[in-house]
Amino acid sequence: MCGRYASSRKPEDLVELFEVEKWDPTETVEPDWNVAPTKSVWAVLDRPVKDAGPRPVRQLHTLRWGLVPSWSTSADTGVKMINARAETVHEKPAYRRAFASRRCLLPADGYYEWFTPETAPDGPRGSSRKQPFFITPADGSVMAMAGLYEWWRDRSRPGDDPAAWLCTCTVLTTDAEDALGRIHPRMPLLVEPAGYDAWLDPGRSDADELRALLVPPLAGKLAAYPVSTAVNNVRNNGPQLTEPIPAEEALGDATLF
Repeated sequence: MCGRYASSRKPEDLVELFEVEKWDPTETVEPDWNVAPTKSVWAVLDRPVKDAGPRPVRQLHTLRWGLVPSWSTSADTGVKMINARAETVHEKPAYRRAFASRRCLLPADGYYEWFTPETAPDGPRGSSRKQPFFITPADGSVMAMAGLYEWWRDRSRPGDDPAAWLCTCTVLTTDAEDALGRIHPRMPLLVEPAGYDAWLDPGRSDADELRALLVPPLAGKLAAYPVSTAVNNVRNNGPQLTEPIPAEEALGDATLF
């Protein structure tokens, strides 16, 4: 799964990296090294723009992490819908409409995953003592997580109230590659630059064609290392959270790589 990640690049950098055509500079998110569910996050998406014809335009927007289906009676459901399994996303009622036409990319520096060492001081694997790892592109490039987004209407507010509409997103997950699977069996599905256009194209709606785009990253593309347990507390933030700690300081000497 993916329950916490880091996203510290400036929007100006994301505009360049993802060849964004439209971005409102007044819409912004501060760099965040401890992104948690319900926080606002950057998302890249392709949608037509009013008075610009039917051609989809590459855009950068802020969305709330935790997808709320359009038919949901409460925005609170998003807390439990931060991830969608790539294997079944095309058939699940909460995701299938978004999968057909509302796909996005969620830029990240990397994501966190928690591993329970076999030698955890207070018990065997499965105990409460967990060592966080930061997983990031080995070459330092931006991580583009495959996502979906959806609009939700708050019926308690009048239609002309900007707060009446909430746009939310979820991260698609897949089986982790062998090495990363030692930390956790699931991982975010990543999209390579060559696949950005196809994944974001709202005109693509065939489930089989879209599922063919969902391929795990090549082995060795990602690096993983233990980081401080300070990341466990969502109130902690800053680049120090992504810095590696010495193996001897990790819980249970969690040296996997």
